[in-house]
Order: sequence, then structure tokens, then C-alpha cells
Amino acid sequence: MARYVIRRLLGAIPVLWIIATLTFFMIRLAPGGPFDQEKRLPPDILKNVEAKYHLNEPLYKQYARYMSSLMKLDLGPSYRYANRTVNEIIESSFPVSAELALWSLMFALLLGLGAGIIAALYPATWKDHLVMTTAMTGVSIPNFVFGPILVLVFSLVLGWLPVAGWETWQDRILPSLTLGSVYAAYIARLTRGGMMEVLRQDFIRTARAKGLSERSVIFRHALRGGILPTISFLGPAVAGIVTGSLVIEKIFYIPGLGRFFVDSALNRDYTMVMGTALFYAVLIILMNILVDIAYAYLDPRVRYD
Repeated sequence: MARYVIRRLLGAIPVLWIIATLTFFMIRLAPGGPFDQEKRLPPDILKNVEAKYHLNEPLYKQYARYMSSLMKLDLGPSYRYANRTVNEIIESSFPVSAELALWSLMFALLLGLGAGIIAALYPATWKDHLVMTTAMTGVSIPNFVFGPILVLVFSLVLGWLPVAGWETWQDRILPSLTLGSVYAAYIARLTRGGMMEVLRQDFIRTARAKGLSERSVIFRHALRGGILPTISFLGPAVAGIVTGSLVIEKIFYIPGLGRFFVDSALNRDYTMVMGTALFYAVLIILMNILVDIAYAYLDPRVRYD
């Protein structure tokens, strides 16, 4: 397992280099620049500002300079946020995004696993049909539509929850429900399929024949094998929750990294866009490695040689 993890980490280096290279050139192909404003800067001032950030150099020199800084884990200064580096912005804003992702994942797991187990225990009944219909509805509605609907119902009509912000525990509810609902639907469908397959196995019949309680059969024997499809899905799910928070943070005005990323893309803040893209890429790679390790732990038949 240690050799496998080391190989995966070494294999991530060229992937990150490709992402950094593509992001570097693609953001510069987009029209506009970091210092284009409605009121244009005087030519002399614009020239001095571009010289400060080395934007007056040829593109290959800018690329070499950026990659050299990247080797030192320096993501460079932000062009739009004065006197702040990209490292500082990520350090201050990512904990908010991580908290949002954590609450959303907890909601998705609790609701998805519970609903999937119930549907598997009562197949072809009204409980199964209700869970699968709700899951299909959750998959079909995008979060940028579901979020405003929740705000309309629970904030504007009923007045139970705040519209936006990130100060009290009530502020966490609507964003977490919005972000986690889609993944709860996927987890419910995967858990149902995995549990139904395991519940037909001989060792489950043997456990029931030995007189074990139904709770023990489900949670001690069936669940470990039944959630394997869900464990495989958690890698892309966590990646989707982290990157999906970009839209949710904008809708609910949450001061997380996603809002900075969206604003920097609109403002052509080159270093902020590239630094955020690389940061998310590293998170996704690490999460996939952790999921592979968890899968091998839950299923003794899996070995990474």
C-alpha cells in the first residue's frame, strides 16, 4: 500500500504540471486583462504596473518565472487584491469552503445511506418507490435552481432561516442542503443497489439462520459490503462538493474560496485563477488516493500491487 501511494503521488506531478501549463495559457487567451477597468489607467501608470508584475515580459519568460515560483509553493501575488498573495487568500478563505463541504457531505451521507438502506430492505414497496422517486428528483434539479427555491420557501415565505451569510449555525443549513442534496440522491441509489446485492449472499442467510438480530445482520455484516459502491463514489463526490461550492458560495454570499475564484475569473486575476485551480486539483488527487485506501480496507480482496 505504501508503494502504491508513493507511485500515485509521483504520478500526480506531471498531471499538476499539465494543469498549470494549460491554465497559464488559457487564462491569457481570454479577452481582457487584470488591469482593464471601465476607467482605464493612464498609459504611464499602466506600464509601471505591468512592469511590477512582469506582464511586460515575453510570454515564455512569464511562464518560466511562474513555474519557478510554483516549485517553491509560491502561487504569486494577487493582481486584484492589493498587498495580498494567493497563498494568503487560500489560507484565509479555504477553511470556510472546507466547513461548507464537510456539512454538505455529512448531510449527503446521513440522508443517502439511510434512504438507500430502507429502500433495499423493502424492495418494490411504497418505501422503495418513494426513495427512488425522491432520489431521481434530487439528481434532476441542479443546485443553482434548488438553492433559490429553498431560499424562497424557508427564508422569504416562512422566515425560518437567513437568506445569506456565514455567521450563525442557521446560516449553514440552506447552503449545506443545497450542495449535499444531489450527492445524497446518488448515494441513496448506490447504497440501495449495493445492499440488495449483499443481502442475497449466502453469508447473510447464514447469519440470519444463526439467530442474529436483523439490526446486527444489516449493520455488522451487510453494510460493510453494501457501501462499497458508495465508497468508490466518494472520491468524485467530495471533488464535486468542493468544486460545486463555487456556485453555492456565490448564491448565499459565503466568504469562501469559491467566491474568490469566480470573482478572479471575471476580473482576469491570472495568479488567483491558476493558484485556485491547482489547489483544487491537489485536493481531488488526494481525495481519490484516500478513497482507494478506504476501499482496500473495507474489501480484503482488493490489493494494490
